[in-house]
Amino acid sequence: MAETEGPAVPERLLITRTTADDGTCVVAVVGEVDLDGSARFREALLSCPESAPGTVVDLSGVTFMDSSGINALITAHQAAQAGGTRLRLAAPQEQVLRVLQLVGVDTLIPCYAGLDAALSS
Repeated sequence: MAETEGPAVPERLLITRTTADDGTCVVAVVGEVDLDGSARFREALLSCPESAPGTVVDLSGVTFMDSSGINALITAHQAAQAGGTRLRLAAPQEQVLRVLQLVGVDTLIPCYAGLDAALSS
């Protein structure tokens, strides 16, 4: 099952949600996660089924993330903890990983080099 959330601003942000074989919700993001698209990003993260064992956010296609994107990740992490599930980040590009590290999100939310590693953890 794949649901395309569509671009918040044409060709700036595409969010796709799929389900892995084990039921994990995979949210793949392509483009820039900034103020214009952060509400949709947060909604996509929070819309994963409660029955899912967790959520993996595939950041391999994200070229930019500002504080609004970071806030969406923290909100999703808190919701996952409250629901007894896990949130994991997969494959952030170097510039996005640097932002995650600067604000300490990588110590709060497990971050993996690739999607397969995040799914198998």
